[in-house]
Amino acid sequence: MTLTAPWTPNALADLRDCLDLMTADGTVPGGIIAHGTFDTEPGYLASGVVAPECGGARPGPGTVYDVASLTKVLATWLLAGTSHMDGFTLDTTMRELLPGIPAEAPGGQVTVGQILSHTSGLRADTRLDQYRNRTEPLADLICGEPLIAEPGGGHRYINRGFILLGLALARYRCQRLDELAAELWQHLGMASTTYGPVPRSAQVAPTEQRLTGGPRLWGMPHDDNAALLGGVAGHAGVFTTPADLATFATHLLTSHATDGPLGRWLAHSMQPQAEIEPGLDRGLAWILADEGRVAYHHGFTGTSLYLAPTTGRYLAICTNAVYHHQDNRTRLAPLRALALKAITDAP
Repeated sequence: MTLTAPWTPNALADLRDCLDLMTADGTVPGGIIAHGTFDTEPGYLASGVVAPECGGARPGPGTVYDVASLTKVLATWLLAGTSHMDGFTLDTTMRELLPGIPAEAPGGQVTVGQILSHTSGLRADTRLDQYRNRTEPLADLICGEPLIAEPGGGHRYINRGFILLGLALARYRCQRLDELAAELWQHLGMASTTYGPVPRSAQVAPTEQRLTGGPRLWGMPHDDNAALLGGVAGHAGVFTTPADLATFATHLLTSHATDGPLGRWLAHSMQPQAEIEPGLDRGLAWILADEGRVAYHHGFTGTSLYLAPTTGRYLAICTNAVYHHQDNRTRLAPLRALALKAITDAP
């Protein structure tokens, strides 16, 4: 069994100071960081407000955030793992999972494992809006596009693969993606995690105002392609809370420590599949750092989740960094770098 390493006061103080600075300089309206180990109750570091529209409401464990690409690990990777336990293999092709795909479709040869490791070679831009008024099924359209690289080759981050895998999982399990995910989240005790849209309230963090004078995105998916799919997609569209992210992390790390099914899936997913850059590899969905001892993922809107199974520690960052402008997310780099350093440093 893993012996957990508690967070040091200095590490947490550094994270709080960085979040406070980003709130003060207008990078984010506010935010919250969940931290803990799998055998302790989570702690939270909060700063600022949820958003000006929410009055003086401060971010808390129950504040709901659009987590964008964290959907890839909260929903699609998780569902692929539970399906993998039922005989679904990483070598299964999209053509096998979606029998209606034309035999000549280039994307039909792509496997589950290649999608999860971002080595599918599928078209890189997402742009589902280009398929408006087409009558073919979306999976056929995605698979029918020419490949940009040989499947299984180099790493390239591709949302289309996770969209396709979400469609394939729904077909394989004979149930809608949001329903499949909701059953898993309920089982894990993640009562506040859901696909959008969600009702507006002071405890739901708004994101971007796309048009001057127009209404701000608030409870609606920030990702345009997820919105085109009614808010339910394999790559984006999930809303959750810092408390539920802590619950998710705790379940994964506990299962890893006790050799449970989800823990074995996490351990398998933390095997390097492709190099992103020196010192960083892609596992199955997760980015791997510290020689494979840390797994993490980011969300475009200003969210991140970090896991360190060897020490039993986790961090979850929740902000609505795209509130002022979507390019503001790049200004989160210092906080994300500090979080990675904190979780990789020796306790």
